[in-house]
Amino acid sequence: MLGLIISLIIVGLVAGALARLAVPGRQDLSIGGTIVLGIVGSFVGGFLGYLLFHKDSQNGFIQPSGIFGSVIGSIIVLLLWMRFSAKGRRLTTR
Repeated sequence: MLGLIISLIIVGLVAGALARLAVPGRQDLSIGGTIVLGIVGSFVGGFLGYLLFHKDSQNGFIQPSGIFGSVIGSIIVLLLWMRFSAKGRRLTTR
């Protein structure tokens, strides 16, 4: 169980950091915020992958396609956060 939690944190950090690098603009997120972004993005990416391909992760927890889906999900979550947050609304209305 502890290994699963540690791997979630590491995958979340990597996916969140890659999403922050891919999205232009300034994101005011701490390391903890980046990890949460990556973890939420992993769930979003996994859900979208299941909706599109109707397969779940039966071959193990960490796979290259799962990390790729986590990064895509993190980018989606980051874009939504930037769009609907108070700071993002102030930037887009100018």
